[in-house]
Amino acid sequence: MLDLFTGMATWPAVMLALALFFVLAYEFINGFHDTANAVATVIYTKAMPAHLAVIGSGIFNFLGVILGGLGVAYAIVHLLPVDLLLNVGVGHGLYMVYALLAAAIIWNLGTWYFGIPASSSHTLIGSIMGVGIANAMMNNQYWLSGINVKKAIDILLSLLISPTIGLVLAGLFLLALKKWRPESRMHMTPDERKAVDGKKHPPFWTRTTLIASAMGMSFAHGSNDGQKGIGLLMLVLIGLAPTQFAVNMDSTALQIQQTRDSAIHMRDFYLSNQARFQQINLGSNTGKPLPALFKCEAATTLPALESVIGTLSGVKNYSQLSSEDRRKVRRILLCLDDTAKKISKLPSLSSQDKADLNEMRKGLNTTTEYAPRWVIVAVALALGLGTMVGWKRIVYTVGEKIGNKGMTYAQGNAAQITAASAIGIASWTGMPVSTTHILSSAVAGTMVANKSGLQGGTVKSIAIAWVLTLPVTILLSGGIFWAASALFA
Repeated sequence: MLDLFTGMATWPAVMLALALFFVLAYEFINGFHDTANAVATVIYTKAMPAHLAVIGSGIFNFLGVILGGLGVAYAIVHLLPVDLLLNVGVGHGLYMVYALLAAAIIWNLGTWYFGIPASSSHTLIGSIMGVGIANAMMNNQYWLSGINVKKAIDILLSLLISPTIGLVLAGLFLLALKKWRPESRMHMTPDERKAVDGKKHPPFWTRTTLIASAMGMSFAHGSNDGQKGIGLLMLVLIGLAPTQFAVNMDSTALQIQQTRDSAIHMRDFYLSNQARFQQINLGSNTGKPLPALFKCEAATTLPALESVIGTLSGVKNYSQLSSEDRRKVRRILLCLDDTAKKISKLPSLSSQDKADLNEMRKGLNTTTEYAPRWVIVAVALALGLGTMVGWKRIVYTVGEKIGNKGMTYAQGNAAQITAASAIGIASWTGMPVSTTHILSSAVAGTMVANKSGLQGGTVKSIAIAWVLTLPVTILLSGGIFWAASALFA
């Protein structure tokens, strides 16, 4: 880990160290801000003592990050356009990183302080979009050119649809439990059961399921939100220390060869389908050298493929390439991936052609979509430790302030199982979702199904936070980025 500062001047090294610290601080805050949702129901229903619940949740969050993969992480990284990721200088990159981190931390701490279950996912995505949009406007470009619009739409749709799914499915789940065992004590609140049986703990099997689903939700949260932290940390490292992180320096000779083979197959695919791609100029003069800085345009595709094939010829380890060549390889691979994604949307391509092109894209990304082990462990520790503090405010809101009545054991089960399943599926498909909004909407769904009614004030606060998070963080991060660039340019 410490070798990442090798060769850096003192001031950039200090700034990079601070950026890494603030990323981990954001993830620590995310731990006690979001993970309170994972333990809210299990604590409120007295299924587990609070101290055991948060310790268990922290452990399962840690495991979720370690075992969760990188699909969501790079969905976050690719929210910004390729050109912005590769063209930022050290100073410009620092302003970008600090602006989005400051905006995310300010909003997360503010909503946590007031006990409002706001979304860290919305917060992070809004902050990234803010610096991208600000960068485009500061360079006299169309404001939407500062973000990857297609990726942003996909992410925003997942953030919009997932709470609705949580509300409906949790409500239906509770209705099914009430029909299956209408007289069961699992339909009591802790206070109601104490009045009847003299104890607040849920019945044995209900308690077991509550604990299991809470730990499952913690694991799912770690695998989804932890990956966002990994993506943010890689965004910092790629932007501020591209010499060492432009490509995976630990790539094996086989992985590098796989990258080169995918480039060869992609070149042959394009050449054999040139007649079908007449509306797209892929650059027929493959002997034409690439300019020092080129844009990700279709016209550069074939020359770029020839360039990366030649550069990687005979390379067994990326240390054989100069730092500039490694940056060039990354630029080319990301540009080729960007073009391939667009071409895969053409209606003239068969399903088999699209599948082949997607496999080639995976091969191209073998050595660029990665995260060092220390990055994953650091994020896992920050999220896991953050889980163990600051949870009380959100637990109280989720347990008592969403519905007009306290939460029953069955409601806790229905909400947790629904939320854990939804977040787990999202992590598996590589889509970032909001733990906060899924669980809050699932609890609301069970309150409606139980005819408990909703507390208008709390629901209104959550809805306002849901609506305001994106625009506020976009404006906040964009404003900080613009101010820093203007003051220190």
